[in-house]
Amino acid sequence: MDTSAAIPRRDTPQLKRAGLIALALVAVLWLIKLVEDLGRLDFSDFGVYPHEWFGLPGVLTAPLIHGSFEHLIMNSLPLAVLLTLALFNYPRGSVRALALIWIAGGLGIWLIGRPSWHIGASGVTHGLMFYLFLLGLLRRDRNATVIAMIVFFLYGGMVMTVLPREIGVSWEAHLCGALAGAVAAFLWQKLDPPAALPKPSWELEEEAAAAAAAAEAETFEMPRPNQVPILWHRMPEERGTILEFPRRRREEEPPTLH
Repeated sequence: MDTSAAIPRRDTPQLKRAGLIALALVAVLWLIKLVEDLGRLDFSDFGVYPHEWFGLPGVLTAPLIHGSFEHLIMNSLPLAVLLTLALFNYPRGSVRALALIWIAGGLGIWLIGRPSWHIGASGVTHGLMFYLFLLGLLRRDRNATVIAMIVFFLYGGMVMTVLPREIGVSWEAHLCGALAGAVAAFLWQKLDPPAALPKPSWELEEEAAAAAAAAEAETFEMPRPNQVPILWHRMPEERGTILEFPRRRREEEPPTLH
């Protein structure tokens, strides 16, 4: 059975689409921060406040809020890059993974976090990084391995930030996001089929040579009789009178005795 129809295409238009979605999310973060700054508002109350019911709605809104433009800049580029790679290479699983990281990460902060307002998208970026890295270890196909290596090369330092290091930095968000990304990788590692590998150069050369030979054979092949045009029609011959030769007389047969 041909399974190529079930494999989603991964080419330039799909990469642009994934990048535009990621940039749209980053643009929303910047728009919220600009509204907060220009309006001289404080959106920190939309964060997660652990162990308090009034801090539970922040599970949905905390990743959208940032304490400063420096905080926003630090999260914008990793979020754009990681989300683009995720949506491009795993279009089916990444949507579910993002939702799980967003919700489960926020709930984890509410359960284990320190009594303070927790805001920012760093938990989401940590979740996406662990999601992409673990998929490379679990799937072991070429694309997944390459993406895992790129992600670890760019943002491997996130592994160290899941533990308490800096005052005022929510390591709880990093840890909970990373755990949620790891769970998402285990749950949906086979949801997206591997991309079709390009054919090696020698196979392409063989196919090109076979196609050229077939075209040459068709060029010099003798046409079939029904394909040859009729250039001359034979006129029917005039036939004369048919003369019958006289029949030979039969010898008299002897009388029959009764």
